[in-house]
Amino acid sequence: MRDLTYPPIVVAAKAGFRLLGQRFQLTGTEHVPESGGVLLAYNHISYVDFVYGGLAANPSGRLVRFMAKRELFDHPLAGPLMRSLHHIEVDRASGEQSLSAALDHLKAGEAVGIFPEATISRSMELKDFKTGTVRIAAAAGVPVVPVIMWGTQRMMTKDHDRDFSRGKTISIAVGAPLHPTGNNPVAETAELHARMSEMLDEAIAAYPIDEQPPGSWWVPARLGGTAPTPAEAAALDMAEKRARAQRRAAKRG
Repeated sequence: MRDLTYPPIVVAAKAGFRLLGQRFQLTGTEHVPESGGVLLAYNHISYVDFVYGGLAANPSGRLVRFMAKRELFDHPLAGPLMRSLHHIEVDRASGEQSLSAALDHLKAGEAVGIFPEATISRSMELKDFKTGTVRIAAAAGVPVVPVIMWGTQRMMTKDHDRDFSRGKTISIAVGAPLHPTGNNPVAETAELHARMSEMLDEAIAAYPIDEQPPGSWWVPARLGGTAPTPAEAAALDMAEKRARAQRRAAKRG
């Protein structure tokens, strides 16, 4: 697969990180194999997770093909860029087609990125996972490598103003691979969720304390932050879905 756009985009992104004075905590990147199909499973806390998530595979010399919602591909500016980077379009109304595209990439030896939660977590906790992650990995015969990002939500996430001020720390932790068989997708998904939950707590605990004072809005409520609880976040998600449905209905009307 020829990449004319991706390498210069990576160079430009790294230059942007330097301009923003960002510091990175990267751990466990040796778990990303240097070749062969691999499925990277990420938590989802920010609109810029796609930008930073690829760094997990950068030390291994890999370019990650992210699975992203169809709306991004429909955008007049973002769409052509997403296709030039060979990202994978996810149509929630046609899951099997998205599954097939991901399998093709993995069987071709690509590194594919997936967000098992599907949407951004307002609580900063892990939401419920779809079983698609372990099913895709099992069907392709590739490992699932869990990845936790922390700090990206401080820049751009739901319900908060954008903040690209300088000096933020971005944490990216990569865990040991799991090898789903597909025999019990529910149990294997629960194992992945438990592993990533543990990694998330470790990432939060290791984050610079001077950047994460008690009561920070981006920290889970159970850890002393003021982010919505998972139940409160679920209610906000439902309200957002209803508002979106009403807007679509108004346009049709």
